Amino acid sequence: MIRNKIIIYIVTAGLFLFGSGCKKYLDVNKNLNDPISLPVSVLLTGSEKSIGDNMAMGSGLSGGLACYVHWHSVRGGADVYGIKGDNFYVQTPWAGFYNLLADLNVIISQAPTENRFVYAGIAKILKAYTYSVMVDVWGDIPFSEFDQFKNGIKQPKFDDDAAIYPQLLALIDAGIADINNPLGSPAALKPSTDDVIYGGNTSKWIKAANTIKLKLYTQIRRVQNVAANVTALLASPSTLISATNESFLMPYGPLGSADDRNPGYGDYFASQKNTHVSPWLYEIMKGYNPVFSGIQDPRIPYYIYNQLAVVNPATPPNTTEYRDGPFVTIYFGSRGPNRDGSQQNAISLFGIYPVGGRYDDGLGGVTSATSGTGAAPYRFITYADRLYLEAELINAGVIPGDARAVLSAAMAASFAQIDYVISTFVKPSQTVPLLMGANGATPTAAVTSYINSILGLYDAGTTAKKLEIIMTQKWLSCVGSAVDAYTDYRRTGYPIMFDPRNTTMAPGGRAQPPLNGNPILNAQGLTQPSVPVALTVDYPESLPWSQTERELNSNAPAQKENPALFKIFWKP
Repeated sequence: MIRNKIIIYIVTAGLFLFGSGCKKYLDVNKNLNDPISLPVSVLLTGSEKSIGDNMAMGSGLSGGLACYVHWHSVRGGADVYGIKGDNFYVQTPWAGFYNLLADLNVIISQAPTENRFVYAGIAKILKAYTYSVMVDVWGDIPFSEFDQFKNGIKQPKFDDDAAIYPQLLALIDAGIADINNPLGSPAALKPSTDDVIYGGNTSKWIKAANTIKLKLYTQIRRVQNVAANVTALLASPSTLISATNESFLMPYGPLGSADDRNPGYGDYFASQKNTHVSPWLYEIMKGYNPVFSGIQDPRIPYYIYNQLAVVNPATPPNTTEYRDGPFVTIYFGSRGPNRDGSQQNAISLFGIYPVGGRYDDGLGGVTSATSGTGAAPYRFITYADRLYLEAELINAGVIPGDARAVLSAAMAASFAQIDYVISTFVKPSQTVPLLMGANGATPTAAVTSYINSILGLYDAGTTAKKLEIIMTQKWLSCVGSAVDAYTDYRRTGYPIMFDPRNTTMAPGGRAQPPLNGNPILNAQGLTQPSVPVALTVDYPESLPWSQTERELNSNAPAQKENPALFKIFWKP
């Protein structure tokens, strides 16, 4: 692996110097600005940020997986389920995750010698979470033999994905035990601002740890009886994430100079905007799609910013492939004649909520680096996510309860987290309307109507339809954080995704959902061209392994020539 190769170079260089009679030189010329070890506080800050960067849109897994879950449409491999092992969205997060895991291992080893047990506990929780993401995305990965260079292991084996999960759950418990270790209780030994996620709040870390466990148990519910496990967790709901301000998030900042902004904000000032909001997401939120026919989502202006104004919009520079008033984009998988025309100053972008961009007030305007702040966090697990997990478990009969009531609470929490993210993190110069009122508990009429309409569909649905509604609402809530949405779709089959190979087109060129025969409604009287289909592969059940890993590691398996055949263990 890359890390081990670098170590080999360092060791070789060191032996050469000693063999050249330079020992005295090395003894007296120590570069204090290049230490051989770092404080655990520095390692913790860097590791937390690295997890966010390697998962976010624009810099990590969500950049490619947002296409796979049909939030994005792009021109490239992800556009046709074609991400390869040498793709940026594979190579970068693979190396990034293993580099930060090595740093977490240092914290886990070093912190107890300094009685900094809280650091060790947080590192174990982050380690377990990071590995769980890697298993969910890639399946078999190096685990037991990773970072064992000191034991002579230079080529780590790939462990079976099913064997890794139980060890992660145990690691989370070990992390909680470390956080509660009385030897680490003095404030001077605990993290504070160096913990950019929770500011050293140990109670919130324990809640996050237990919620990660709830998530992992939910994900394996189809291959393992987890009723006792989740019942025990939910018996003490206060030990889970139980409020919006307890959500497990990676904050980003507004600084352009150091660029600590959400990586997904980059399209606002990129020399060439690369990502387009998916028509599938847009039509579901607009109520054009039979999934939620006629129900318009109040989150649209928070999620989507249109560079074209509603009134007297500018004329796009080229013929658009897909346009609905000010909304301009391209289809997934299309090879239509108007797909590749540049719409740099016309395409619609993700807005203030997912990436810290601009709230759409209908006035339009070409984006720039100052259009928003870019200070939206990456959301690992929110309070809303925790409620959607619980609703799914009740619907599946794993635990008793009122799934409808939990779904209703989850939807309310999804709207509340938008207000929370905007007011707490993004802090825009715009005046942005609150969705849940100043007290966070008084939804607007539009929000109330939307939630009631969704619950009406839920009440009329079969058990399968109710699961579809739960998972579709979770998918909408997660926009911007694609890893869990990708996992949810593969393990449950919901939400229904756009099928570019379904050649039965509704008027206007919109493809029908693959699981029913109802045509999608026309958009505001605008017509779209027919969309030739370029897709030749099935839906990928996992991502291919890093090509660099395969080249450097002789124990790496043969590449997944057809990722559709490589299911993760939690899918029977």
